[in-house]
Amino acid sequence: MWAYESVFYQIYPLGFCGAPFENDGVLEHRILKVNDWIPHIKKLGADAIYFSPVFESDTHGYNTRDFTKIDTRLGTNEDFKEVCLNLHKEGIKVVLDGVFNHVGRGFFAFRDVLEKRWDSPYKDWFFLNFDGNSHYNDGLWYEGWEGNYDLVKINLRNEEVVQHIFSAIKGWVEEFGIDGLRLDVAYCLDRDFMRRLRSFCDGLKPDFFLVGETLHGDYNQIMNDSMLHSVTNYECYKGLHSSFNSMNMFEIIHSLMRQFGPENWTLYKGKHLLSFVDNHDVSRIASLLQNEKHLPLIYAMAFGMPGIPCVYYGSEWGAKARKEEGDPALRVSFPAPEWTDLTEFISRLAEIKKSSEALNYGNFRSVLLTNRQCIFERKSEHERILVAINAEDVPYMAHFDAGCGMAQELITGTPHDFGGGSELPPYSAAIWKMEC
Repeated sequence: MWAYESVFYQIYPLGFCGAPFENDGVLEHRILKVNDWIPHIKKLGADAIYFSPVFESDTHGYNTRDFTKIDTRLGTNEDFKEVCLNLHKEGIKVVLDGVFNHVGRGFFAFRDVLEKRWDSPYKDWFFLNFDGNSHYNDGLWYEGWEGNYDLVKINLRNEEVVQHIFSAIKGWVEEFGIDGLRLDVAYCLDRDFMRRLRSFCDGLKPDFFLVGETLHGDYNQIMNDSMLHSVTNYECYKGLHSSFNSMNMFEIIHSLMRQFGPENWTLYKGKHLLSFVDNHDVSRIASLLQNEKHLPLIYAMAFGMPGIPCVYYGSEWGAKARKEEGDPALRVSFPAPEWTDLTEFISRLAEIKKSSEALNYGNFRSVLLTNRQCIFERKSEHERILVAINAEDVPYMAHFDAGCGMAQELITGTPHDFGGGSELPPYSAAIWKMEC
């Protein structure tokens, strides 16, 4: 599967393009801005792009009005087709946000229900009570997602709903050539629907990638051979920044051992979760970390651990924003991409990750662990990699059994002689390819 060997780049199009929050119905060809960023994305080393919602919606994209039409605020279907074509020309895969748990109040079928009530042919597309009322005083009650009534929950057990969604997905593949879907709130989706979706997509395009948004619980319930290929690794998202802020590497290594370690009870060994340090829903990592010198180190950890790394646009140069400032702050429009030392560092990590059998498919083992330092091993059939982190402001002499004396330090490209141990400089990250 191509996704297991990829580095993802996430764009939230409505914010990225500077579109107004409310859908004003005014056609603007804003999505073409992505074309200008393709050289930057390629130079960064990302070879897959995940677009948050692009289809016509009421406001923020997750309240869909029309699954077949690019949001008017972003442009036309032809505009987005051009963007996808240009990305594919550069070898960059395209994954779209599949928002299938709910729609917006502007969705055609829900508008029909509000108008015709019992006489609407779409009344069974939703979970309704005509004897109740809504927050919008509709004269009927309906189920919204987690109490958000601008997000109208749809009935994924209704065959017409399923076929409407499948028809849209088929259209996305035929019109835009998309390579996969990220399923919004996948933890809420009907399990039978996800099985049918997997079977449908397997027959639609070879290696069509399905990744689901999940927060807690056992990811295997929806990440398996009959449902999704991958899910978002929120457990390690929390462990990554918390370990650096509390200077307690035990937290993240415990999560990684629980998920991917050598024991028989390991939960996700051999699976490929989507790894990230931030996204459109959480504070940017440069604002979340208490020590800015930990910023390159957390990316080294995210790229070195098992999983598919995903970089959120703007965070590759250290853009800041906090969740409490509101979604618009997290989903800002930058005039142009920036290239900094951090960007250069992430681009090097991307090249290392994409070309390493061990980082793409290798097992995980903890080699050395203290509160402020960790070294872990990624090992495949033909390659052995060690990833080392020193989060402290002083050098650390790491004594451990390296298995052999010589290695190549992949970030710098220099040879390395362990000689019984290795001194880790202050605030440093190293990725060693063992020559044995």
